Amino acid sequence: MEKIPAREETWTLFRKYNESESLIKHALAVEGVMRYMARKYGEDEEKWGIIGLVHDLDYEKYPDQHCQKTEEILREEHWPDEYIRAVLSHGWGIVTDVQPETLMEKVLFTIDELTGLVTTSALVRPSKSVMDMKAKSVKKKWKDKRFAAGVNRTIIEKGAEMLGAELTDVITDTIMGMRDVAEEIGLKGNPAST
Repeated sequence: MEKIPAREETWTLFRKYNESESLIKHALAVEGVMRYMARKYGEDEEKWGIIGLVHDLDYEKYPDQHCQKTEEILREEHWPDEYIRAVLSHGWGIVTDVQPETLMEKVLFTIDELTGLVTTSALVRPSKSVMDMKAKSVKKKWKDKRFAAGVNRTIIEKGAEMLGAELTDVITDTIMGMRDVAEEIGLKGNPAST
């Protein structure tokens, strides 16, 4: 029987498979942005947040089976198909053939890589913070392909297109969502008091 996972048990499950500080911070960043976006679109914040938190569940232990292993684990845990499908869709065109269809899936697909670019952009700022960062700072770094070279900009662009949103707006929303969890992800920094 399917059960709707609670945030606390999702966190416990995620921590069972992940010890890397960078993956933990990434999961919390994506959760924060997903919650922010759910509020923006009037959607279920808890559901969106949980999916954001668990999306890379298998990445540390099973990088070669990314998404496939997560599906296996979540099915064993009796997670709802809707949640599992959403998680699988973030790997569309890379490790899965599950195309993002719902708004929640499209948002996850778009912001997953983008949180990495926002994080890297924040860390090179004097404040080391997202609290005083604007989209133009990220867009300046966007063009330099050597900067955060691991971030697939094409995926972000494809996602923004699927959402029918301007890239600048998606970057702004991602920054805003990450501000909500800045302390937990180490990006509160020391923005100059204005």
